[in-house]
Amino acid sequence: MPSQPVRRIATTALCATILLGTTAPAFANDSDPGRVSSTEALRAPVPGADALLGQVSALGGMSSVLTPVTDLLTAVLKADDGKLSADAAQKHADAIKAAIDAAKAAAPAAPSVPATPTTPKTATPDDSKAAPTDVKGDALTALQTAVDALLKASTAGDVAGVATAATGVVTGLVNLLAATLLGSGLPAPTLPGLPKLPTLPSTGLPLPSTAAVPQAPALPQTPALPS
Repeated sequence: MPSQPVRRIATTALCATILLGTTAPAFANDSDPGRVSSTEALRAPVPGADALLGQVSALGGMSSVLTPVTDLLTAVLKADDGKLSADAAQKHADAIKAAIDAAKAAAPAAPSVPATPTTPKTATPDDSKAAPTDVKGDALTALQTAVDALLKASTAGDVAGVATAATGVVTGLVNLLAATLLGSGLPAPTLPGLPKLPTLPSTGLPLPSTAAVPQAPALPQTPALPS
């Protein structure tokens, strides 16, 4: 008979040991301030994440426009006499227009400069140059114009016109890439072997020679007045 209480006590002790073994580490983790701070540090955002996300978005926007435009160029240049059917041309036109419109909507607006009151007399022709320009928006508009010219020449079967318009589209793509790379805050390229931009000399510039200024003739002396 005395063996039953002993078994109960042993069983109770075993259950308590298992319970403490499973809950003690969790309690220790919650009560350890160093553990909590390290967990919060792991959840901290990446430094400069917002700026990097903006750069990634700019690069992604380039691909969304490049893909439909290069698809059009490939289709036209591989077609017989560079001619596309009306249905094929319309499909390319719709895809490119949608991509360009989306890129324009996603591009940040150019900063506005508050207008200063000026009178017609003081206004100069150079005042318009001070206004900010949307370089990327202008590049997208020019690219759309070049694409329209290529589609028109392709559907008309104008081989010479297709060659000229295709060159204009490629130029428009290059301009868009340059506007995106230079106007989106992207880091400067570091690839070895890239040509460097020319720099203007700051010292040692030759100055134009000036001739010696002739001396002014001496004034004639005035006669003395009679006393």
